This record gives sequence, structure tokens and C-alpha cells, in this order.
Amino acid sequence: MADNSSGNLTDELAGLDFSAVSPEEFARIVKGLSAGQLGEVMRGPLRTRILDEVFGRMKQQFRPAAAGQLKALIRWKITGESDEIFETAIDGGTCEITRGRSEAEPRTTLVMADAEFLRLVSGNGNPVTMFMMRKLKIAGDVGLASGLTRYFDIPKV
Repeated sequence: MADNSSGNLTDELAGLDFSAVSPEEFARIVKGLSAGQLGEVMRGPLRTRILDEVFGRMKQQFRPAAAGQLKALIRWKITGESDEIFETAIDGGTCEITRGRSEAEPRTTLVMADAEFLRLVSGNGNPVTMFMMRKLKIAGDVGLASGLTRYFDIPKV
């Protein structure tokens, strides 16, 4: 991705088959982009494709042994050109992802902008640092939120 102009970058990413991009490659792509570039990429229909792919893979990258008998509903609110909400339900070694807000009460809610979300899920952002810098807002169980990364295989970049 040598060309860093936003339009060409967005066009280049729009042509990617995200289902064929490994988590490690996705992490490298995110690492190579500035917050402004990530924000630009997360506008329009590409945003929906990226969020769907990230949350779609969350179930595959779930580590049941690490979660043990944990039972928790995690609500993700990703802010940007519009707010997107997803929920991750962890229960007895299973992980289910749904788009949208349910009536259930989440154990923790994470709120962050597009760029911070992409950094967090790609292993390019430290959740504790993001929280301390107010780039990640947490409502509910802060301890659960701070340890979420251990329940998923996240690339080391």
C-alpha cells in the first residue's frame, strides 16, 4: 500500500476480499495507517464490510479454554459516521456475535471511534492505554473489559 492518498487507499481497500485477508495481514494494514486514514477508510459501504468481517471472525478467534465458564454480554458501540452496535455473548465456552442492541443488560459496554476499534481488534492498541487516554470508554465491568483480549486470538504486531 505505497500510495497514502485517502481516495486511492480507500479504493485499494475496497477491492480487497476481506475474507481472504489473514488476521496478521489485517493487523499490518491497520498498523500502517494513520488515525485520519483509518477514519477515511471507515466511511461509506467499506465500513460495513470491515465491521462485518471483524465481528464475523471474532467467533473464530474466540479461545474457549481461556474463557472457561465465563458468562458475559459485551456490547460494542463503534462511533463514526454513524454509531454501530454489536454484541458478543460469551457463555460456557461459546461465543455468539449479533449486530444491533438487544434488550439484555450487558456486563460491560465499550465505546470507541472507528480508528481505535480497528487498532484494538488488530492488536495495534492497548486497551488500558486507550482507556487512560479516554479513547475507549467503558461502562460496567471494567475488569472484564480490560481482560477481553485474552479471550481472543489477536495478532501480535
